[in-house]
Amino acid sequence: MTTIAAPSVSTTAAVLRRLYFGRFLFAIVWALVMFTTADHIGPLAATLLVLYPLVDVAAAVIDARASRRTGSPVLLYANIAVSSLTAVGLAFAAASGIPAVLRVWGAWAVVAGLIQLVVGVTRRTMGGQWPMILSGGISVLAGGSFIAAAGAADPMLTNAIGYAIPGAVFFLISAIRLGRAAKTS
Repeated sequence: MTTIAAPSVSTTAAVLRRLYFGRFLFAIVWALVMFTTADHIGPLAATLLVLYPLVDVAAAVIDARASRRTGSPVLLYANIAVSSLTAVGLAFAAASGIPAVLRVWGAWAVVAGLIQLVVGVTRRTMGGQWPMILSGGISVLAGGSFIAAAGAADPMLTNAIGYAIPGAVFFLISAIRLGRAAKTS
């Protein structure tokens, strides 16, 4: 009789490490391209705005699959739902203008940030999660600022770019810090 062993923390850490490196690269490229069109919402900006939470959905699916046996994926499923709804909301908001986009983006940043914070706290013994915990907390605060900025006289999409770059750095730091956990059994 053959028994299949549950993936260990090191297996989950290895998957998360690769995922976080990928998220870092995506966010940097996204921010650079988005910067070229941040003064208005054209087809490229609208596509990029919708793409960002869709990448979050894909990442949460990968994360949930990798983490299923080392912790409860319930919050990751919630993140999949929230980010999916956000992508749809951003598609509609893009037609209404920058203030609407900032409101949807801000609400998403608050909810997704809370989820990221709680998931990071529950994984802290794995290692490499303090950057995710900090990122989640900062995301909550940033979300509030996006909602407030939507009411400004001349709101800009640069707020969203400013959100992506620190997030990318936190993913990079976390990926690097997960290296030890990914190598141990």
